[in-house]
Amino acid sequence: MKEGDVTKEHIGFIGVGHMGHGMAKNLVEKGWPLTILGHRNRKPVEDLKSRGAVEASNPRQLAELSDVVILCVTGSPEVQANIQGPNGLMSANKPLLIIDCSTSDPSVTTKLAAELSYAGSTLIDAPLGRTPADAQAGTLDVMVGGSSETVERIRPVLDAFASRVIHTGPTGTGHTMKLLNNFLSMGYASLYAEALALGAKAGIASQLFDSVIRGGRMDCGFYQTYFKWVLDRDPSAHKFTLRNGLKDMTYLASFAQSVGLANPMGATVRNSFATAVGMGHGDSYVPMLSDIIAELNGMR
Repeated sequence: MKEGDVTKEHIGFIGVGHMGHGMAKNLVEKGWPLTILGHRNRKPVEDLKSRGAVEASNPRQLAELSDVVILCVTGSPEVQANIQGPNGLMSANKPLLIIDCSTSDPSVTTKLAAELSYAGSTLIDAPLGRTPADAQAGTLDVMVGGSSETVERIRPVLDAFASRVIHTGPTGTGHTMKLLNNFLSMGYASLYAEALALGAKAGIASQLFDSVIRGGRMDCGFYQTYFKWVLDRDPSAHKFTLRNGLKDMTYLASFAQSVGLANPMGATVRNSFATAVGMGHGDSYVPMLSDIIAELNGMR
């Protein structure tokens, strides 16, 4: 491998779930040597292996086979476990460029990046926007926090699964922007659910609600995937769980507290998701919040 020839760098990928599978598929199909770490769900792992990926048995082995490692896991605890845990990436004792595509706590990200720099490795944050369908199509949005030099080095890797790559600033700013993005989307989810319930109480069906909103100023891509569930009952329309939504809103609350910001709207949105998860719906997807709010109000 020539220095600076990123097209020949070996990529390790941890987290081949809803988003990660499509990202990894695009990488291997576009010629990147790819090593993956499997999990309980074997279907995406076997699919990627059939396309040319190699499977590692633990993060340490994956690190030994990789120059760049992408993490697409649930959040900061999982990121730390894969990097610093027993048989973690750091136990391979080699310099790595680690790209955290998870939605993580920015304060944890910056602290972890500082710790890894002492060990000769670099951590940057590159959280994602859009849906698993966009991951499959290679049209994700990516918000990247890191030095300009590092971002330019890994831009060809990100371009394999993204149509928009936005450099947000130093490490940690990508995860900060992602929290703001998810605050907006989870806020929309809560608003839609309550508006639909209130409309139903007043005799306005979801079909009529949609006929007014769709194509107007309040329409957007998030609205459209949300309403694929509301109207068509398509469970694959927006594969993001309420449990993950609550996790992100909890990160937002922690971040707001760390900078001394009063965030009443964020607290309200978090409570909407906390209620749904507390009722046992943590594994349901975000658009299904509409059913839960209706249920709370004695409706179906």
